[in-house]
Amino acid sequence: MISPEDLSTLPIDEYAFPGPLRDALVGAILDGRKTSTTSLVADYDLSEEQLPVIGERRVVVDSAESPVCVTEVTGVRVVPLGEVDLAHAIDEGEGFETVADWRAGHEKFWHGAEFREWMRDPEFAVTDATEAVLVRFHVTDRA
Repeated sequence: MISPEDLSTLPIDEYAFPGPLRDALVGAILDGRKTSTTSLVADYDLSEEQLPVIGERRVVVDSAESPVCVTEVTGVRVVPLGEVDLAHAIDEGEGFETVADWRAGHEKFWHGAEFREWMRDPEFAVTDATEAVLVRFHVTDRA
């Protein structure tokens, strides 16, 4: 059970934007399929957030901004997108069977209108050299 203290002191973790994709990602976290995630260094820079650190705990919220669980970071790597490995892609729990499928799915998100608006760049695009933050985690508490 998530404690009231956790809700008031831990940072919030939002996957994608509210809607079907976030709901699917949260579902995959809760059922144990999703144990890794990918963000872009540029996203952290824009939001002026520090990169995750091993041992950090975060409250995951659903599309209604309701807390659903607490996760703990177990690994962090910053790599160029061109170096993302198959194990990471599979552990994202979204059904990707190849790195190419993983990349196509993520580029669809990163090159979408919502993400480009968030990045304040209507032509934002990633390349093999774009720095990605690969985070591994596990669920420690549930709502």
